[in-house]
Amino acid sequence: MSLSNTTETATLDMHLRGTDPSYRAGATQYLALFTADPGEAASLAAEATYTGYARVALTKATAWTGTSSPFTNANLIQFPACTGGTNAITHFAVVDTASGAVAQMISGALSSTLNVSSGIQPQFQTGALSISAD
Repeated sequence: MSLSNTTETATLDMHLRGTDPSYRAGATQYLALFTADPGEAASLAAEATYTGYARVALTKATAWTGTSSPFTNANLIQFPACTGGTNAITHFAVVDTASGAVAQMISGALSSTLNVSSGIQPQFQTGALSISAD
C-alpha cells in the first residue's frame, strides 16, 4: 500500500499549515482497478480498460471499517461485468473522481491477479481489501 505523492504533500500541508486537501470535503471517493502499479505519481496509464469497466463510488463514512491500521472494505464492492476485452488486474487505487484525471489518495497491490474476461464481474468480498499505514 502506498500513499500518492499528492496525498503525502496534502497530509503535510494539513498538519503543518492547517490546509485541508480539496478532495477531503466530498462524501464520495472512487475505487479504480489497474493492470500495473499506478505508483505514487498516480499514473492512469494502466487503469483497467475492459469493456464495461467503470470506477466504483464509495461513501467515505461507510466504505471502510477498522479502528486502527489496517482498514478493510466494510461491504461487498462490485465493478461492472466485463462485456468484452480482457485485463489482468493487479492493483487498486482510491481516487477522487468517477472518471478522467484524479487526485489519487492510496494505491495497493491485490494479493493475487484478478483475470477479467467477458462475463467476469470483478468484486471484493467484505474485508478483502486491506489498507494499512505501514
